Amino acid sequence: MSSHLSNEEFFTKLGSLLETRQQKGHGSIFLTQKRLSAQGSSTSKPADSPLADLEAPSAPLPILIRATDGNSQTKDRKKSEKIKLSTVVQPDELEAFYTRYADVCKQGMQALKKRDRSKRKKQKQGKKKAQDDKK
Repeated sequence: MSSHLSNEEFFTKLGSLLETRQQKGHGSIFLTQKRLSAQGSSTSKPADSPLADLEAPSAPLPILIRATDGNSQTKDRKKSEKIKLSTVVQPDELEAFYTRYADVCKQGMQALKKRDRSKRKKQKQGKKKAQDDKK
């Protein structure tokens, strides 16, 4: 398994990943986050117990942030290298991290086009009008 990037490296690579998606004009980027479980906790329940996640941790836990392009196949059906980024954020750095994270994501989404939903609206209006005519 690959090691986690530092927060600064993560932001740099996430920015370039968002930029390449904008240049291509299509594609998805998946952003996920989860808390890291306590390693070697001193509780009486084993770590693989289903109830282990329900207990409140004694101290705040770090957060794992992941980003991937979701690229498993290209148009010519050949497997391409999936880009995977991850970083660990300590509890005392969360506020500053999320502020910068939001800025990077907003910057990367500026060039996105608003989704054209006029076709769907016309279809709904047509169905509604047809139902009204039947009455």
